[in-house]
Amino acid sequence: MFSAVIAVIGTLAGSVVAYILQERAGRAARADARAADQAKERLAALTALVSALADHRRAMWVREDLRLTGDAPEAYAAARAESHATRAAITAPLTMLAILAPELAPVAREAADATYALRGAPDPDALTARRTEAIAAVDRLIAEGARN
Repeated sequence: MFSAVIAVIGTLAGSVVAYILQERAGRAARADARAADQAKERLAALTALVSALADHRRAMWVREDLRLTGDAPEAYAAARAESHATRAAITAPLTMLAILAPELAPVAREAADATYALRGAPDPDALTARRTEAIAAVDRLIAEGARN
């Protein structure tokens, strides 16, 4: 009888240990899946922001170049409307990145501000310099995103 009780206790203990090990493995797998999902979301937000900044930088270059040359008022009006749309397209990915990767928020804001700074350039040389700085700021954002 004593050996039967020990056998039952051993079987129950084995079942409990197996259950605990399965739970730990399941938790680890879920944590890994969550981390992978978060990394994908961060990458998607970063990619969307970089793309939106490039679109806005291009739109602002065209707009400000037209403003500085003053040749085609109707083309300037179209470029201005496009620049408003591309600037609006920056808001969502910038917000997503700030929430998903708060450590990237300052460098992302710097990249956005550098892109916004193309507006109102006093001359073509300043416009080129601001464009170069905006590109460099986006490159810093990409490098920082790759590190994190």
